[in-house]
Amino acid sequence: MTRPFLCRCDDDRLYFVKGRAAGRRSLLCEWLAGHLARAFGLPMPEFVLAQAPQGLLDLHPEGRDLGPDPAFASQRAGFAQDLTVTQRASVAAALQRDVLVFDWWVRNGDRTLTTSSGNPNLLWAAGDRGLVVIDHNLAFDQDFDAAQFAATHVFSEQIPFVFQDLVEPQSYAARLRQALAVWPDACNNAPEAWWFVDDEQTVPTDFDPAAILAMLNRCTTQEFWRLTP
Repeated sequence: MTRPFLCRCDDDRLYFVKGRAAGRRSLLCEWLAGHLARAFGLPMPEFVLAQAPQGLLDLHPEGRDLGPDPAFASQRAGFAQDLTVTQRASVAAALQRDVLVFDWWVRNGDRTLTTSSGNPNLLWAAGDRGLVVIDHNLAFDQDFDAAQFAATHVFSEQIPFVFQDLVEPQSYAARLRQALAVWPDACNNAPEAWWFVDDEQTVPTDFDPAAILAMLNRCTTQEFWRLTP
């Protein structure tokens, strides 16, 4: 749905690049949640800002979906495939809990996997790399459904071991607060164009960084840790 392009950038590496077709709120979510995920310690691909030359875009009809403005580029993870139900058991329990807690924190309901269906937005890479966490374009969901999250998250089986434990919430709250330190710089370094719906930059994007920061700060409250499977 976000129309990513596989591009070779000027560092000679391959990236999945999301631009105009993804929507500017989506790009902000990728950028800001990506910085939080990296600071939290999740195994993320390297991501950067990329920009396609107008001359190159003019050569391809689909160039309008990428657009000339700064885009979000996530480095391709080599020899990786979508995580399957079978491979899920190979992910260390501690890492499963990290992903679960992070998605709960940023209200990302877009990481589902059951025996019948799902889209985990996780990759399983060959060799020692293992799990690769991707795609946060639907983070900071304004219509986040806690019950659905608990029922369908790829690592929902870990909920009791975190949210019903006496020690884990305190440990995770400290880690989340530490990761949140990157928020101001991440906001300041997001392309100016992403904060507006229109090219003239007169209509703000439906993304309130102050409100979302307040939401993220809830990780230190008891209410935040009330999640049941």
